[in-house]
Amino acid sequence: MPSKPQELDAEWYKIGLAAPARRALVDARLYRVSDLRKISEQDLANLHGMGKSAMARIKQIMRAKKIKFLD
Repeated sequence: MPSKPQELDAEWYKIGLAAPARRALVDARLYRVSDLRKISEQDLANLHGMGKSAMARIKQIMRAKKIKFLD
C-alpha cells in the first residue's frame, strides 16, 4: 500500500479529479476506481469535497471500466 498522500491519490489525479474530491476519496480509504464497489453512490456524493463534476467524472470512468456502486 502506498504511503505518501500524493501516491494514495495518484489514480484520482490521473483521471482529472480536483484536490478536494481526491482528499475525500483518500480519507474514505478509496484509493482506486475498483474500490468504489465498496460504497453506494449516495454515500460517495455525501463525502465532503465531492462535487457534481467529480461525481460525473467518476461515473464516466466507472462505466468505462464496467464497475458498479454498492447497492
